[in-house]
Amino acid sequence: MRWKTRGVLPGFGLSLGYTLFYVGLLVVLPLSAMVIKASSLGPSELWTKVSDERALAAYRLSFGSALVGSLVNAVFGVLVAWVLVRYRFPGRGLVDALVDLPFALPTAVAGIALTTVYAEHGVLGQQLAKIGVKVAFTPLGVTMALTFIGIPFVVRTVQPVLEEIDPDVEEAAAVLGATRFQTFRRVIFPSILPATLTGFALAFARALGEYGSVVFISGNMPMRTEITPLLIVTKLEQYDYAGATAIAAVMLMASFSLLLLVNLLERWARRAEA
Repeated sequence: MRWKTRGVLPGFGLSLGYTLFYVGLLVVLPLSAMVIKASSLGPSELWTKVSDERALAAYRLSFGSALVGSLVNAVFGVLVAWVLVRYRFPGRGLVDALVDLPFALPTAVAGIALTTVYAEHGVLGQQLAKIGVKVAFTPLGVTMALTFIGIPFVVRTVQPVLEEIDPDVEEAAAVLGATRFQTFRRVIFPSILPATLTGFALAFARALGEYGSVVFISGNMPMRTEITPLLIVTKLEQYDYAGATAIAAVMLMASFSLLLLVNLLERWARRAEA
């Protein structure tokens, strides 16, 4: 195995050392400390901390809402990317910029804005309340907030792939007698599937750790609208450091597994393109 390669930046040894130091100090060391703290608990105590009724309710809400929000983004994110790539219309640049707004907007601001709009006396909340739909301070509100912060991941992952698809391929399929649905299913969808799965996984991982945009619209009711990150903060405020660390370790394992999945999907995408 060759460890030393020539590149644009000289000093492989120094660069590698700085990289390892930087990653180790900012990423590996804090996460390792958390894992060590969690492992200091006995197996029975650790299991009790991570599997009590309140924690299980928070897991269900966090993972369930993140999954639903990511699935919604996987569908409509592809649609938004398709419109931005294939059509030219007035205001396209504005729409393209709005897609990135959840990246730039402070999550607390997003949570306040969503709560203002979807509360019972909000602009949309009033209309939804007339048909018996309540968004703010319900699991539906949590799902909406997680959908809001996840949409850019799908759009920005799928958009470059759509831009690389030659429209002549679609025209050739149409000339050969394929319908629009057949063209999408057999030509376009196989090309964007790896990118869509990657965007879905990224949105799902981001939603699992979301706090600011959810804490306002959820209402933070234990056993009903309390997400896992909020439960961790609550335990820290109650000086239950062991419980907070144990639950955080569970979320760390979930996030690491998702990132591993993303890397596998990206590798699969590169092989598919080759």
